[in-house]
Amino acid sequence: MSNAQRQLFAPPYAFLGSVEVRYGHSLERPLLGVDEAGRGPLAGPVVAAAVSLPPELRLPHLDDSKKLSEAQREALFDPIREQALAHGIGIASHDEIDALNILQATFLAMRRAIELALTGGFVPALVVVDGKLCCAGLELPQRPVIKGDALSRNIAAASVLAKVTRDRIMIELHERYPAYDFARHKGYPTPAHRERIAALGPSPVHRTSFRGVREFVR
Repeated sequence: MSNAQRQLFAPPYAFLGSVEVRYGHSLERPLLGVDEAGRGPLAGPVVAAAVSLPPELRLPHLDDSKKLSEAQREALFDPIREQALAHGIGIASHDEIDALNILQATFLAMRRAIELALTGGFVPALVVVDGKLCCAGLELPQRPVIKGDALSRNIAAASVLAKVTRDRIMIELHERYPAYDFARHKGYPTPAHRERIAALGPSPVHRTSFRGVREFVR
């Protein structure tokens, strides 16, 4: 994002929905917001979501998923999916992360999410991606938005879908590998998680290319 673009979303123009105002989100020219969850963990997939909400829709408590409680995110998950003009969720596995690197795997998950959002004939006027980078390999008009999950309702909704989906996956993985306590830390590098890896070695769903895991591959 250029300095000029950053200024567009500086105070007093920095509010949830300012991206939609700036780029004219409408039924005729809808935006598609994209965000991811799970770049930093040592285990499990990276998950991305793409969402376009009706311009007039206001969902209670919608915000950057990191600012919401687990219960609030779960409460928003179904309403977002049910009321969105379009949505998609894309996943890149731990194996794909190790094969590609985390950045390229994140782009892969984003492209998969966007592809699913387009399956019903939805065509966005612009894709807005959380962060400072555009999604590589995407053949649609797009703009990166730094802190977009705090500035765009569509990106905030995508952040909720991505976070809830990934958390649910990690809870399922906990059932398969309970010794690692994935349900508690969701694969993030907490001290307790690092201790489990050091004591037990990596599980089959750990990212063996990541520091903190590869040292313990046997």
